[in-house]
Amino acid sequence: MRLLVVEDDPGMAALLVRGLRREGYAVDTAADGEDALWHVLEYEYDGVILDAMIPPPDGFEVCRRMREKGRWAPVLMLTARDAVADRVRGLDVGADDYLTKPFAIAELLARLRALTRRDPLERPAVLRAGDLTLDPGTRTVHRGGMEIRLSPKEFALLHEFLRRPGEVLSRTHLIEHVWDFAYDGDSNIVDVYVRYLRDKVDRPFERDTIRTVRGAGYRLDPDA
Repeated sequence: MRLLVVEDDPGMAALLVRGLRREGYAVDTAADGEDALWHVLEYEYDGVILDAMIPPPDGFEVCRRMREKGRWAPVLMLTARDAVADRVRGLDVGADDYLTKPFAIAELLARLRALTRRDPLERPAVLRAGDLTLDPGTRTVHRGGMEIRLSPKEFALLHEFLRRPGEVLSRTHLIEHVWDFAYDGDSNIVDVYVRYLRDKVDRPFERDTIRTVRGAGYRLDPDA
Protein backbone atom coordinates (compact mmCIF):
# COMPACT_ATOMS: atom_id res chain seq x y z
CA MET A 1 0.00 0.00 0.00
CA ARG A 2 1.26 3.45 -0.91
CA LEU A 3 0.94 6.31 1.56
CA LEU A 4 1.70 10.02 1.52
CA VAL A 5 3.08 11.60 4.71
CA VAL A 6 2.67 15.38 4.83
CA GLU A 7 4.75 16.78 7.69
CA ASP A 8 7.01 19.85 7.81
CA ASP A 9 8.98 18.78 10.88
CA PRO A 10 11.93 16.73 9.52
CA GLY A 11 12.31 14.73 12.73
CA MET A 12 8.64 13.80 12.91
CA ALA A 13 8.55 13.01 9.17
CA ALA A 14 11.56 10.70 9.51
CA LEU A 15 9.98 8.96 12.51
CA LEU A 16 6.73 8.37 10.63
CA VAL A 17 8.45 7.16 7.47
CA ARG A 18 10.66 4.78 9.42
CA GLY A 19 7.73 3.30 11.35
CA LEU A 20 5.52 2.94 8.27
CA ARG A 21 8.21 1.39 6.09
CA ARG A 22 9.00 -1.07 8.88
CA GLU A 23 5.37 -2.22 8.54
CA GLY A 24 5.81 -2.72 4.80
CA TYR A 25 4.13 0.44 3.50
CA ALA A 26 5.50 2.36 0.52
CA VAL A 27 5.83 5.98 1.66
CA ASP A 28 6.19 9.30 -0.16
CA THR A 29 6.65 12.59 1.69
CA ALA A 30 5.72 16.25 1.30
CA ALA A 31 6.72 19.13 3.56
CA ASP A 32 4.19 21.81 2.61
CA GLY A 33 0.70 22.21 1.27
CA GLU A 34 1.64 22.90 -2.35
CA ASP A 35 3.84 19.82 -2.55
CA ALA A 36 1.14 17.75 -0.86
CA LEU A 37 -1.48 18.83 -3.39
CA TRP A 38 0.84 18.06 -6.28
CA HIS A 39 1.39 14.54 -4.96
CA VAL A 40 -2.27 13.72 -4.30
CA LEU A 41 -3.39 15.05 -7.68
CA GLU A 42 -0.59 13.30 -9.54
CA TYR A 43 -0.63 9.88 -7.86
CA GLU A 44 -3.13 7.42 -6.45
CA TYR A 45 -2.58 6.87 -2.71
CA ASP A 46 -4.13 4.33 -0.38
CA GLY A 47 -3.97 6.79 2.51
CA VAL A 48 -2.68 10.24 3.48
CA ILE A 49 -1.22 11.18 6.87
CA LEU A 50 -1.65 14.93 6.93
CA ASP A 51 -0.30 17.36 9.50
CA ALA A 52 -2.77 20.20 10.00
CA MET A 53 -0.22 22.98 10.60
CA ILE A 54 2.03 22.79 7.53
CA PRO A 55 3.25 25.76 5.45
CA PRO A 56 0.38 27.11 3.36
CA PRO A 57 -1.97 25.93 2.27
CA ASP A 58 -2.42 24.27 5.65
CA GLY A 59 -3.64 20.73 6.15
CA PHE A 60 -7.28 21.74 6.42
CA GLU A 61 -7.14 23.46 3.03
CA VAL A 62 -5.19 20.59 1.46
CA CYS A 63 -7.86 18.15 2.59
CA ARG A 64 -10.66 20.41 1.35
CA ARG A 65 -9.06 20.74 -2.10
CA MET A 66 -8.40 17.01 -2.28
CA ARG A 67 -12.08 16.27 -1.79
CA GLU A 68 -13.05 19.07 -4.16
CA LYS A 69 -10.92 17.42 -6.86
CA GLY A 70 -12.44 14.01 -6.22
CA ARG A 71 -9.47 12.49 -4.41
CA TRP A 72 -11.01 10.17 -1.82
CA ALA A 73 -7.98 8.47 -0.28
CA PRO A 74 -8.52 8.14 3.50
CA VAL A 75 -6.99 11.07 5.40
CA LEU A 76 -5.62 10.78 8.93
CA MET A 77 -5.04 14.33 10.16
CA LEU A 78 -2.34 15.10 12.73
CA THR A 79 -2.09 18.21 14.87
CA ALA A 80 -0.51 19.49 18.04
CA ARG A 81 -3.78 21.19 18.89
CA ASP A 82 -6.40 19.42 20.97
CA ALA A 83 -9.23 21.95 20.72
CA VAL A 84 -12.61 20.48 19.80
CA ALA A 85 -13.08 23.22 17.18
CA ASP A 86 -9.95 22.07 15.31
CA ARG A 87 -11.02 18.44 15.37
CA VAL A 88 -14.45 19.41 14.06
CA ARG A 89 -12.91 21.59 11.35
CA GLY A 90 -10.69 18.72 10.19
CA LEU A 91 -13.61 16.34 9.91
CA ASP A 92 -15.76 18.96 8.22
CA VAL A 93 -13.25 19.48 5.40
CA GLY A 94 -13.16 15.76 4.70
CA ALA A 95 -10.63 14.13 7.02
CA ASP A 96 -11.55 10.59 8.02
CA ASP A 97 -9.86 10.53 11.42
CA TYR A 98 -7.90 12.80 13.73
CA LEU A 99 -4.85 12.14 15.91
CA THR A 100 -3.46 14.68 18.38
CA LYS A 101 0.30 14.99 18.93
CA PRO A 102 2.07 13.51 20.77
CA PHE A 103 0.85 10.04 19.86
CA ALA A 104 2.14 6.49 19.89
CA ILE A 105 3.17 5.04 16.53
CA ALA A 106 1.23 1.88 17.44
CA GLU A 107 -1.98 3.91 17.68
CA LEU A 108 -1.30 5.66 14.36
CA LEU A 109 -0.76 2.29 12.67
CA ALA A 110 -3.97 0.89 14.16
CA ARG A 111 -6.00 3.89 13.01
CA LEU A 112 -4.42 3.71 9.58
CA ARG A 113 -5.30 0.03 9.23
CA ALA A 114 -8.89 0.80 10.18
CA LEU A 115 -9.12 3.64 7.65
CA THR A 116 -7.64 1.73 4.73
CA ARG A 117 -10.03 -1.15 5.36
CA ARG A 118 -12.99 1.13 4.76
CA ASP A 119 -11.71 3.25 1.88
CA PRO A 120 -13.84 4.03 -1.21
CA LEU A 121 -13.16 0.57 -2.67
CA GLU A 122 -14.97 -0.87 0.36
CA ARG A 123 -12.38 -3.56 0.88
CA PRO A 124 -13.44 -6.46 3.08
CA ALA A 125 -11.73 -6.78 6.44
CA VAL A 126 -10.13 -10.05 5.29
CA LEU A 127 -9.02 -10.51 1.67
CA ARG A 128 -9.51 -13.97 0.17
CA ALA A 129 -8.61 -15.96 -2.91
CA GLY A 130 -9.76 -19.54 -2.51
CA ASP A 131 -8.19 -20.85 0.68
CA LEU A 132 -5.60 -18.03 0.76
CA THR A 133 -6.52 -15.26 3.21
CA LEU A 134 -4.84 -12.03 4.27
CA ASP A 135 -5.99 -9.98 7.26
CA PRO A 136 -4.66 -6.39 7.10
CA GLY A 137 -5.74 -5.73 10.68
CA THR A 138 -3.71 -8.51 12.27
CA ARG A 139 -1.20 -8.61 9.38
CA THR A 140 -1.53 -12.36 9.08
CA VAL A 141 -1.71 -14.68 6.07
CA HIS A 142 -3.17 -18.19 6.04
CA ARG A 143 -3.60 -20.90 3.45
CA GLY A 144 -5.71 -23.93 4.19
CA GLY A 145 -5.72 -22.99 7.87
CA MET A 146 -1.91 -22.82 8.04
CA GLU A 147 -0.26 -19.51 8.92
CA ILE A 148 2.35 -18.24 6.46
CA ARG A 149 5.00 -15.86 7.74
CA LEU A 150 5.91 -13.09 5.30
CA SER A 151 8.33 -10.18 5.46
CA PRO A 152 6.72 -6.70 5.46
CA LYS A 153 7.46 -6.22 1.74
CA GLU A 154 6.17 -9.70 0.84
CA PHE A 155 3.01 -8.96 2.81
CA ALA A 156 2.56 -5.62 1.01
CA LEU A 157 3.01 -7.29 -2.39
CA LEU A 158 0.49 -10.03 -1.63
CA HIS A 159 -1.92 -7.41 -0.28
CA GLU A 160 -1.76 -5.55 -3.60
CA PHE A 161 -2.44 -8.75 -5.56
CA LEU A 162 -5.38 -9.68 -3.33
CA ARG A 163 -6.89 -6.20 -3.66
CA ARG A 164 -7.11 -6.73 -7.43
CA PRO A 165 -7.70 -10.45 -8.01
CA GLY A 166 -7.78 -11.44 -11.66
CA GLU A 167 -6.25 -8.15 -12.84
CA VAL A 168 -2.93 -8.05 -14.67
CA LEU A 169 -0.60 -5.83 -12.64
CA SER A 170 2.44 -4.45 -14.41
CA ARG A 171 5.83 -4.20 -12.74
CA THR A 172 5.44 -0.40 -12.84
CA HIS A 173 2.11 -0.61 -11.01
CA LEU A 174 3.58 -2.89 -8.34
CA ILE A 175 6.61 -0.67 -7.80
CA GLU A 176 4.37 2.40 -7.46
CA HIS A 177 2.09 0.73 -4.89
CA VAL A 178 4.45 -1.53 -2.97
CA TRP A 179 7.71 0.39 -3.12
CA ASP A 180 7.74 4.19 -3.02
CA PHE A 181 8.13 7.31 -5.12
CA ALA A 182 11.87 7.57 -4.45
CA TYR A 183 12.62 4.01 -5.62
CA ASP A 184 14.83 4.20 -8.70
CA GLY A 185 16.21 0.68 -8.82
CA ASP A 186 15.66 -2.06 -11.37
CA SER A 187 12.12 -3.34 -11.92
CA ASN A 188 13.55 -6.83 -11.53
CA ILE A 189 13.02 -6.33 -7.79
CA VAL A 190 9.37 -7.21 -8.49
CA ASP A 191 10.39 -10.52 -10.05
CA VAL A 192 12.57 -11.30 -7.03
CA TYR A 193 9.75 -10.70 -4.55
CA VAL A 194 7.19 -12.55 -6.65
CA ARG A 195 9.53 -15.54 -6.50
CA TYR A 196 9.77 -15.16 -2.72
CA LEU A 197 5.97 -15.08 -2.48
CA ARG A 198 5.52 -18.13 -4.69
CA ASP A 199 8.01 -20.03 -2.54
CA LYS A 200 5.84 -19.33 0.51
CA VAL A 201 2.19 -19.20 -0.61
CA ASP A 202 2.12 -21.44 -3.69
CA ARG A 203 4.81 -24.10 -3.99
CA PRO A 204 4.47 -25.65 -0.50
CA PHE A 205 0.74 -26.08 -1.23
CA GLU A 206 1.18 -27.20 -4.86
CA ARG A 207 -0.74 -24.19 -6.13
CA ASP A 208 -0.23 -21.70 -8.95
CA THR A 209 -1.97 -18.60 -7.61
CA ILE A 210 0.42 -15.89 -8.80
CA ARG A 211 0.84 -16.23 -12.55
CA THR A 212 3.15 -14.55 -15.02
CA VAL A 213 1.48 -12.77 -17.93
CA ARG A 214 4.27 -12.62 -20.50
CA GLY A 215 5.15 -9.09 -21.53
CA ALA A 216 2.55 -7.55 -19.19
CA GLY A 217 3.24 -8.42 -15.56
CA TYR A 218 1.56 -10.71 -13.02
CA ARG A 219 -1.95 -11.80 -12.14
CA LEU A 220 -3.38 -13.43 -9.04
CA ASP A 221 -5.79 -16.19 -10.05
CA PRO A 222 -8.56 -16.26 -7.41
CA ASP A 223 -9.64 -19.73 -8.55
CA ALA A 224 -6.23 -21.39 -8.42
